[in-house]
Amino acid sequence: MEALLHYCWKHKLFPLQALQTIDHRTVEVIDPGLHNRHAGPDFFNAKVKIDGTLWVGNVEIHDKASDWFAHGHDRDAAYDNVVLHVCGIADAIVRTHNGLTPPQMLLSVPQHVADHYQQLLTIDRYPPCYKIIPDLSRLTVHSWMSALQTERLEQKTEAIRQRVSICDGSWEDAYFVTLARNYGFGVNGDAFEAWAKSIPLHAVDHHRDNLFQIEALFLGQAGLLDIAAVPERYQKVALDEGYFTRLRNEYIYLSHKFGLKPINHKLWKYLRMRPQNFPHIRISQLANLYHSRRAGLSQLVECETVEQMQQVLATNVTPYWETHYVFGSESAKNVKHMSPYSLNLLMVNTAVPMLFAYGRYRGNEQLCDRAFTLLEQLHAENNNIVRLWQECGLVVQNAGDSQALIQLKKQYCDKKDCLHCRIGFEYMRKKDTP
Repeated sequence: MEALLHYCWKHKLFPLQALQTIDHRTVEVIDPGLHNRHAGPDFFNAKVKIDGTLWVGNVEIHDKASDWFAHGHDRDAAYDNVVLHVCGIADAIVRTHNGLTPPQMLLSVPQHVADHYQQLLTIDRYPPCYKIIPDLSRLTVHSWMSALQTERLEQKTEAIRQRVSICDGSWEDAYFVTLARNYGFGVNGDAFEAWAKSIPLHAVDHHRDNLFQIEALFLGQAGLLDIAAVPERYQKVALDEGYFTRLRNEYIYLSHKFGLKPINHKLWKYLRMRPQNFPHIRISQLANLYHSRRAGLSQLVECETVEQMQQVLATNVTPYWETHYVFGSESAKNVKHMSPYSLNLLMVNTAVPMLFAYGRYRGNEQLCDRAFTLLEQLHAENNNIVRLWQECGLVVQNAGDSQALIQLKKQYCDKKDCLHCRIGFEYMRKKDTP
């Protein structure tokens, strides 16, 4: 497998016998070079000694030497500076675009590396590297978690940049869309993002001082003021109560004024969901937050502590929703404020990434540093991914750790990309079977 050959070359996991070219010249790898994940040779600026002569240049790796021709490298000048061609099977003599014949070296994957890699690919239990977790040094764990934490923030930054582009360069609008998406708490994330993008905030802002109008517009744009969106058994009660009708009439007026078209109410999901997470409740909370003028990026940027962020993001429902979860279905009175756990998730998934992304955009390192500091002060998420790693012996102290583990699961474990995982590296390089 070519990827495994790349891995062994990058980490210098070579067989015990001396390395040599296919024409029996000794090879010493001083520096394997910089791994190139884009077009061109696989490793840049490698340093190798061949029969005592130091060569500095690029290295190309293939399963079979003949792949050199199959990939067209003999016709590509980008490969003229290859100083060593590494392959698993030497079934051809290669030539560069300028007619030279670079040295070739056979490289076999050490058996223990191949065996451990196969274990990682086939073990059913998650994570497959669970046996080695207790043996990892604190330095290894800390450095990898820090890298994953940064990687996840960078990934979220790219998603925010795309929203800024969709919002015609408005960071304020992109923040509202990001905040709304995370009000879906995973299950309704896509629906909330589509909903938020459908709202022209620059126009709606003229009605911001009227909470009833904001709630009518928000619920109407969600398609929830369509009588078909109300469960049939509650429709008559909803109409009799009057609040639904008042909101719907107000929305009809506002939708005509701004030329609005609601999203399809069928986008919302309710199955196996706690009533506190129903879209009606979350949208009412967002309406209250927007009305209070605390849903802006400028307010977020001013936050320097977790407590300040909590004050900015804390919200509750309007009076009707204190006793309802859907229109027409009355429940016991319960002040449906944003729970501390939900508030923590919003800070982790919205506030911190926005600070980091905006800091990158403005070239403000203080904002970026603040994002990392806040992440380390926030409580760790309590989900299945985090619990599984904790069961393996990994210590999770804060939200930075839990975000790192989520990144590890989604970008490495789920994709079986153990070759680029530092824990996978420790697993595969061990000579004794874990």
